Amino acid sequence: MEENKTTIVSKTVKSGITFGSALAMVISYTTWKSVGWAIFHGLLSWGYVIYFVLRY
Repeated sequence: MEENKTTIVSKTVKSGITFGSALAMVISYTTWKSVGWAIFHGLLSWGYVIYFVLRY
């Protein structure tokens, strides 16, 4: 039973990080029209998404 919980949490965290990076890149590219900034903000992931929501 403990293995199933670990697997579920691991998959959830992994997909959450992936979605956060994709969302950050889309927001960045839409706002700034720059691939370089989109890649940089994709590395920041959820940090940039939260910043963008609070700032704009």
